[in-house]
Amino acid sequence: MTIADDVLAGDRRALARALTLVERAAPQARAMLAALYSATGRAHLVGITGAPGAGKSTLINALAAQLRTAGDTVAVLAIDPSSAFSRGAVLGDRIRMQDLVHDSGAFVRSMASRGAVGGVARASAAAIDVLDAAGFDRVLVETVGVGQSELDIAALVHTVVLVEAPGLGDEVQAIKAGVLEIADIVVLNKGDLPHADAAQRTLALALSLAQPAAGAEAWEPPLLRTDALGKHGMEGVLAALNAHRSHARDGRRWAERQALRAQAALASELSAQLYTSFMEQLPPAQLAELVAAIAARTRDPYSAAAQLLATRS
Repeated sequence: MTIADDVLAGDRRALARALTLVERAAPQARAMLAALYSATGRAHLVGITGAPGAGKSTLINALAAQLRTAGDTVAVLAIDPSSAFSRGAVLGDRIRMQDLVHDSGAFVRSMASRGAVGGVARASAAAIDVLDAAGFDRVLVETVGVGQSELDIAALVHTVVLVEAPGLGDEVQAIKAGVLEIADIVVLNKGDLPHADAAQRTLALALSLAQPAAGAEAWEPPLLRTDALGKHGMEGVLAALNAHRSHARDGRRWAERQALRAQAALASELSAQLYTSFMEQLPPAQLAELVAAIAARTRDPYSAAAQLLATRS
């Protein structure tokens, strides 16, 4: 049996190995992903994003507990920022999700973002496919959540949950960055803290300004208030997730997001394969010469890339 067969059979050790192959971009990963792809498309993919300090990991831990109580199997993919030195994941979200570690119906994995825009690297998109193919009912993806990079998650998931917290001063920044425009559910976490009422009013106003004009199939993102640490308000978050999943699957937005994700996957894979193929054909001496010239500012990377492409066309 192949590792793909083992993943499809529910082998958790094989699943962990498969995710490691994806994260390391191992040569055998592409064939494995191709073998798994026909088994994808069944899980509800949920992106959970927001500013650092909003309590995303705590919220995910509480939400996963709700999902498990409801009978759903849950996979959590926590996208960590990479260490500039080790290139490894450094936040250790699994430390904050201890409730899930010993649950046979849950699976938690951290993955380094490798500095990709939005913290959602190409490997992370592939990892989502692996978890989807493994048969989990829900896949929760926690992103780094830094600035406009949060928008990247919309291309990978079906439902986007934006997590805010009082006192972060992030409400106005969220609407400036366009994050509220792609949020399907907005959660004001740490709702027991001072200034939570003011933050809720600000977010409600921002939501009313950020959302596009209503149409026949319009979804109005709910604004929910939680205290994830105390596990208050989580029933409302689960109800909103279920409502959005039903709404999206009944309307054209489901097909639109599926097409958006397929297009992003194709573009990413095509770019990676073309780059790899091109670099394999480029003589090392020529590459070293170009890199040195660009570093010395005697050449620019834009015209250099265009010239290289022209010579290979």
